[in-house]
Amino acid sequence: MDDERTTFAESGAAPRVVIVDDHRLFRSGVRGELGDAVDVIGEAGDVDSAVRVIAEKQPDLVLLDVHLPGGGGSEVLRRVLPRLPEVTFLALSVSDAAEDVIGVVRGGARGYVTKTISGRELADAIIRVADGDAVFSPRLAGFVLDAFSATDAPPMDPELDRLTQREREVLRLIARGYAYKEAAKELFISVKTVETHVSSVLRKLQLSNRHELSRWATARKLV
Repeated sequence: MDDERTTFAESGAAPRVVIVDDHRLFRSGVRGELGDAVDVIGEAGDVDSAVRVIAEKQPDLVLLDVHLPGGGGSEVLRRVLPRLPEVTFLALSVSDAAEDVIGVVRGGARGYVTKTISGRELADAIIRVADGDAVFSPRLAGFVLDAFSATDAPPMDPELDRLTQREREVLRLIARGYAYKEAAKELFISVKTVETHVSSVLRKLQLSNRHELSRWATARKLV
């Protein structure tokens, strides 16, 4: 950013923000938590609508979920940043997986925080990123440092690549010992949807039960 420009932190002005998340109730909750700290000027629930709203509103910052219908947060970054490089992105996700963090940071996001963050902390992170800082939840910063200090990208896992982003989210929670009801609450989806995803994961990975699933995930350091 231009060093001559007064920062949002200095001026007390509210950054203009677009919230991109596929759960309407979550977007509403974020609006409520942020209050007057930011100016929410638009919302979107999938990749195509996100690209359209960002192009129309041209916000200071986009609060971006990693897992979205239509290609995920990385696809939004790929389609927006070449045309609107002045827009900054802060990822906000339930996922704390290294590959998700690294993927969006390589795509151009300036920070990554998890959905356990408080409203006050989120508002502070938005202002800092809009002012040009990089902000990460504490344990996630190590992923970024490790990734960008390495000479090679981490190897791909063909089995993991068979899973959709949502299936990976469900996999990690179930492998950590979450009950189906707890996983559903964490991901803002129904218990039935969790059951469907677990069945799909077991089928794709050729596993028999959640205990085998946990061992599979632990062996790959996904939990």
